[in-house]
Amino acid sequence: MADNTKRWQEISRSYRSYMRLEKHLAANTIESYMRDLAQFAHYILRMYDLPPKKVEREMIEHYMGWLYDHKKEKSSQARALSGIKSFYNYLLLEEQIENSPAEFVEAPKANRQLPDTLSTEEIDRIINSIDTSTTKGLRDSAILELLYSCGLRVSELCDLKLGDLFFGEGYIRVIGKGDKQRFVPISGIARERILRYKEHRQGATKSEDTLFLNNRGKRLTRVMIFTIIKQAAQRAGIDKKISPHTFRHSFATHLLAGGANIRQVQELLGHENILTTEIYTHLDNSHLRETLEEHMKLE
Repeated sequence: MADNTKRWQEISRSYRSYMRLEKHLAANTIESYMRDLAQFAHYILRMYDLPPKKVEREMIEHYMGWLYDHKKEKSSQARALSGIKSFYNYLLLEEQIENSPAEFVEAPKANRQLPDTLSTEEIDRIINSIDTSTTKGLRDSAILELLYSCGLRVSELCDLKLGDLFFGEGYIRVIGKGDKQRFVPISGIARERILRYKEHRQGATKSEDTLFLNNRGKRLTRVMIFTIIKQAAQRAGIDKKISPHTFRHSFATHLLAGGANIRQVQELLGHENILTTEIYTHLDNSHLRETLEEHMKLE
């Protein structure tokens, strides 16, 4: 670590001179940049023991997640990222690197708010409010059960095909963002609801391979899923702002609260980066934050 620490110190000194002599920045501004850079350098050395030129984009993203997890204000996070980008732009200018690892790292969103979470009792009330004596009711109950028990995005639910059901093996195939597929375990209840719906669906449909259809035998739209949820929540007397994502959010929250590993939840949700899943560490369970930090050390 000593050699890499020395390299950070050397490049930091030259960067300070650049800001003072070439950029003509105010002394207070330079000190602010240097404090943020020193904190970033300390994190990289502690987690990865690398010199500045070996830092990769994922490491910077992990650092931004670390700032968020340690309750840094959005403005502080944005300032830190701006400083990192400025530092690597300097290394580009000096031709010490060919590409900036910070170029495509996104600044934190201004309002990172969590959606409402439904309790298991509220979810049961919503699903049980549906009249399953009709084909539509069988379909809607299967939809809501699947949204919750598999944590699907609404687009993934709408795109689900008959060929994506592997009930014998106990899972479904989901095509997520970027056409990336994942396999998600399916509960016995969700499987039974889908099978009941399929019995009626098959009698009304000839060639459509999409699982969930409207009364004309066509693929359901996102708007129709929102409407199904809104109407079911109203019948159940649930006074919360509910969307398909509420079921997905509740799925992840309940898994983590039950002791699931954040890495497992990341895979089930289809998040490419664990920092996206990290939002669920808002729960009052210290083991979630510990698991995230431990995973960051292993990345």
